[in-house]
Amino acid sequence: MKWFRHRRSTPELSDGALADTWQLVSLLLDYPDELMLDRLPVFRSVAADLPTAQQNLLTAYLSRLETTPLGELQKDYVDTFDVTRKCSLHLTYFTHGDTRRRGVALVEFRQAFRNCGVELDIDHELPDHLSVVLEFGASHNRDVAWTLLNRHRVGIELLRLALTKRDSPWLPVVEALRSTLPALDGDDEVTLARLIAEGPPSEEVGLDNAPYAIDPRLNPRPEPLDTSEFSTESFLGSVIPVGGPR
Repeated sequence: MKWFRHRRSTPELSDGALADTWQLVSLLLDYPDELMLDRLPVFRSVAADLPTAQQNLLTAYLSRLETTPLGELQKDYVDTFDVTRKCSLHLTYFTHGDTRRRGVALVEFRQAFRNCGVELDIDHELPDHLSVVLEFGASHNRDVAWTLLNRHRVGIELLRLALTKRDSPWLPVVEALRSTLPALDGDDEVTLARLIAEGPPSEEVGLDNAPYAIDPRLNPRPEPLDTSEFSTESFLGSVIPVGGPR
């Protein structure tokens, strides 16, 4: 059964509202630090211009960011995203776990970015990191990011459920992202239930002949992802840092 699906062909939000929502989510899912606190007025200004649903969700986290001691937030961030695997911000983890097949999925992300003229700083973050994908979609190519996010829609839902269980302060941030995407369909609901029950896949047998069975950062010639359906209007050729300013 396929667990990646591309449902609604276009977003419901305007291009500007979608880009601003994705950019703000990308920044707010980064590790909280003094720079993030310094940017609070800008974040609030951007959130205030968003549609009501996204505005309310993101403002809820901004209020938490404003009133919670930074050290407490930083510890909570590490405990949530760096220690708890169910709260991983790497989209391919949910459907591939730590199997070697995940390398193939990571190559697809990187190749999709490269086909749009964007080279990632692989020493900074893997290409499936949610903040990276959202930064790419907000600043470079919405259509490619839209497809990648929808292919991993189940993973985003699993992340939301894990944050809900922890009563995490980052739940409204992920909810804001979720509000920009299509709802799960029937097949995805089945896949979601199975992954909740079983967790991410374990290493499989017989992967030696897989097209890419090593860390994709070591693969000098990754197979290209077919992006003929994607729009590549602007060739930017830049490096995207996680949560980089637009």
